[in-house]
Amino acid sequence: EDVKPFTPEKTKEIVMSLQQPAVFCNMVGNWPALHWNVKYLSAVLEGKTIQFRLGLKTVDLVPQFETSCSYVEATLEEFLAWSCGQPSCLSGPFSCYDYSKYWAYADYKYIAKIFEDKPEIFQDVRWSDFGFPGRSGKESTLWIGSEGANTPCHLDSYGCNLVLQVQGRKRWHLFPPGDTSFLYPTRIPYEESSIFSKVNIVNPDLKRFPKFRNSTAHVVTLSPGQVLLVPRHWWHYVESIDPVTVSINSWIELDADHEARVEEAITRMLVCAIKSAENPSDGDLWLNPTEVEATSHEINLQYLNKAVSAYLKYQETSVPGQACSSSTGAKQRTNTSWKRKRREVGCETESCTLLTQESAFPTPKAEELQKIPFGPHLIQVLPQSHKTSMMGTAAAESDGGELLHENEGENFGKVQCKRKSLLMSNDCETAAHQMDSDCSPCTSQTALSTNDLLDCLVNPRVISLVAQLLLERMRV
Repeated sequence: EDVKPFTPEKTKEIVMSLQQPAVFCNMVGNWPALHWNVKYLSAVLEGKTIQFRLGLKTVDLVPQFETSCSYVEATLEEFLAWSCGQPSCLSGPFSCYDYSKYWAYADYKYIAKIFEDKPEIFQDVRWSDFGFPGRSGKESTLWIGSEGANTPCHLDSYGCNLVLQVQGRKRWHLFPPGDTSFLYPTRIPYEESSIFSKVNIVNPDLKRFPKFRNSTAHVVTLSPGQVLLVPRHWWHYVESIDPVTVSINSWIELDADHEARVEEAITRMLVCAIKSAENPSDGDLWLNPTEVEATSHEINLQYLNKAVSAYLKYQETSVPGQACSSSTGAKQRTNTSWKRKRREVGCETESCTLLTQESAFPTPKAEELQKIPFGPHLIQVLPQSHKTSMMGTAAAESDGGELLHENEGENFGKVQCKRKSLLMSNDCETAAHQMDSDCSPCTSQTALSTNDLLDCLVNPRVISLVAQLLLERMRV
């Protein structure tokens, strides 16, 4: 009999109240999804191709955003052959990419989309054990990567995040919301609901980003069978540290998401309006590939009005502390060009305070943390001692559930690469090298670019203020 350390009700209480990252252990032992290794998924997909993002295993001062990666369509069988160095991949889609130099990542793959012809597999993922009845693989996302595969440091505008590690290990570098100003937030490249850091946190340029020294990293290595809770607005950089990794995640909607939707709608309107005056061929430098295209002003205005209307409606009927966590509220938009993590506008939420106000995200008091049942089944991800230029790492072992701390020195990050090496065409090269990592002109330029203006206009601090002013106007 599978006995879990926490009831669904208690687990949900922890997820909704805990404002620091933590690792759940021994909660998914009976989930069929634990068998979702790449070999199994390859058999289920029966030769279906998926898109992989490729980057170089080279350390650089510049974050490697998705706009500077290469992309291939391949089967999981071809991915496995490539990651094992088999000769068969010499003529396949990975033939131009040496495994010793490149990593590959099939990220943000909606399970509802890639397994749309096999809906029975959705029930292999059982978020009901975490207090969210009805939430399954249909409301979850699949991640498959090779060693070195990574996601640039960013925060998600919406919800909190539950991440199940299935195969291999991933290292998570997390920073609290109060560190936002130390991470130099930017909306370029643009993707809906993701705010990126200009800092390559595994190899920071401290001359350009000196405030990064003040940040506090929480680092944990997630092993198979463990579930990581990423609280709302926590920054995270994620890297695969084993030859093959598989993860499954689900974003849990929160009441505080609603004002974030208004901010996202404003951001999108500005980005699309200003960039519509640019040469469309430059789009890959600011619009993340998952965005597909810039939507029209009319559509963006409709979304903004819906977001504002839903916000005001909730203010009239809200019940403090109520979380919007039903599976219907988590419905994924898999067949549209909207951002991969966008939630339905109709999902009722309450307002949130400004992202950039450190006081809006206070560290939980000691008495509050004492109420959380930390122990072998719920491991708190603790702050790490921060050296001048690099962070150490911590590991949560899958069998015993102990949190182990270790220092790995200054060279554990081997996952970044130079933009020039990964540009998909020579046409982009000149334009890409006219911008540095924060999309500002390099020293040889004498004039500001559109991206410079856009980066300032859609700065999260500016957008938060605009949203507050807009909502005040509507209340009057």
